[in-house]
Amino acid sequence: MARHVYRCSLRWSDMDAFGHVNNVVFLRYLEEARIDLMFRLAREDGSASFSGGSVVARHEIDYLRPLVHRHEPVIIESWVAGITAASVTIAYEIKDSEDNGSVTGTVYARAKTLVVPYDLKAQRPRRITDEEQAFLEGFREEGQVPAGREGSRRGGSRGGAGSASSGALVV
Repeated sequence: MARHVYRCSLRWSDMDAFGHVNNVVFLRYLEEARIDLMFRLAREDGSASFSGGSVVARHEIDYLRPLVHRHEPVIIESWVAGITAASVTIAYEIKDSEDNGSVTGTVYARAKTLVVPYDLKAQRPRRITDEEQAFLEGFREEGQVPAGREGSRRGGSRGGAGSASSGALVV
């Protein structure tokens, strides 16, 4: 498995009144790493993966340690934790780099994001293309059994940015 490694600089404005990086900012860090993986790397690989659109249907995040502002960037490792016919789960660790002089291996957060390919013109979810699947397979977690491409799981109504215009999202 190849993990995508993204170096994310911290900004002074990322801190909250308690002197550590605000919980919402962690989601922005994940977004930066995910966009770098799914768009920049895919394009460099010659793939138009997800350029037609995608939406976030769900985030899960475990905050493990407070992160305070410093000049050294944090490392965000991301990988594919699962693929279905109509969704991909990206997993992450936000941690120190091994060369920043602090405690090696300090992990600040672990997270997962469920991303659904989305047809922007039709305003509805769509299936993952073979090209997208091939690109994502390069970042699949070892030991993960590939999901069948013959069907999809159905989810109930979801709120937020992951909602289709009908109020239900098929993933």
